[in-house]
Amino acid sequence: MRIPPRFRSSGIASRGASVVLWAVMLSVMVVAGELGEPALPSPHMLIPLLLGLVMAVTGLVRDRPPAPLHRASQALLGVLMGTYLNVSALSQVAGSIAPFIVVTLMTLLICQGAAWAMIRFSGVDRATATLGMIAGGSAAAVASAGDLDADGRQVAFMQYLRLGLVMASTPLLLQMILPPQTRQTDEPDAAGPWHLVHGHDQPLGLFVLAAIAVLGALMGRRLRLPSPALMGPMLLSATVTMTGIAHGVAPEGMLRSLLFTMIGLDVGLRFSRRSMRSLRRLLPTALACTIGVSAACTGLAWLLAGITQIPFGDTYLATTPGGINAVLATASSAHANLPLISSVQGLRLFEMAFLAPLLIRITHRKRQSGLRGA
Repeated sequence: MRIPPRFRSSGIASRGASVVLWAVMLSVMVVAGELGEPALPSPHMLIPLLLGLVMAVTGLVRDRPPAPLHRASQALLGVLMGTYLNVSALSQVAGSIAPFIVVTLMTLLICQGAAWAMIRFSGVDRATATLGMIAGGSAAAVASAGDLDADGRQVAFMQYLRLGLVMASTPLLLQMILPPQTRQTDEPDAAGPWHLVHGHDQPLGLFVLAAIAVLGALMGRRLRLPSPALMGPMLLSATVTMTGIAHGVAPEGMLRSLLFTMIGLDVGLRFSRRSMRSLRRLLPTALACTIGVSAACTGLAWLLAGITQIPFGDTYLATTPGGINAVLATASSAHANLPLISSVQGLRLFEMAFLAPLLIRITHRKRQSGLRGA
């Protein structure tokens, strides 16, 4: 149903109607994401993105989500990303972590090569190419696109193309890589949909989560970090998690689903008929670059397996450029080395999310200096 023009006018009544419409829309998309869980990678982001795209292209919805909701989703995502850095997991693989740090940096260079190819052969701008080709942290790349003057639609297209290809191929590759295992019996999920933070004390956990999100966003602006609403909470969350000051603050359950739904919907509503035509032109180069990045990461995994004597299946899952949540779920069902995989994937996510915006800012300043010098 088309949103009536009066809902976009000023006034308390119209704002109230708008809030109700957004609440209904988000609720429907959260349910759609739950239904898509068995079949799709990151369904709580992918399904709202696709539905938002359809609504935007058909003109059913012309407005984007309110700015406070967008900033809140960025801050909560930053808190979630910061909690992936786990000191206990890192300490279990301390003897092998140095080669993996080198590999994450090499992965960043590979992604920069893929970004150069996107710039050279598809004509996208540097910020969009860098965020679109970065391996890991797809939600962060999409969420921070607007703050870094990148095209969020193209970033989402490249990120989800990579995510879909990697997640579709990983189970097949694992069947060839890993030795036969006894089937794992799924444990019942103790945390229901209304368990909103990862911890037993829900009220305290929600309070700490909100405090980290707000203080982190303020810190990000004070330090002039790139994408401050995302990076500030991520740094603060990583600090309190690694130092043991606070635990159990990662969003989960319905709150986590709503967070990813918000990010996906915001990107989907940026599309238009004209932007869809431009994405068709990106597909051949983006597909080739995605396959190249995935193949290079597989080569690095094979090299690491030889150097560290860690099974190739574990190094593959630790270095594959797929979504961290989907990778960890796959690793758990395959009886792989979860401490190794979670620590390396979390380390890479942190590095990519922090270094990619810095690279964009540095290259942007160099280009501006060159233009002034000319």
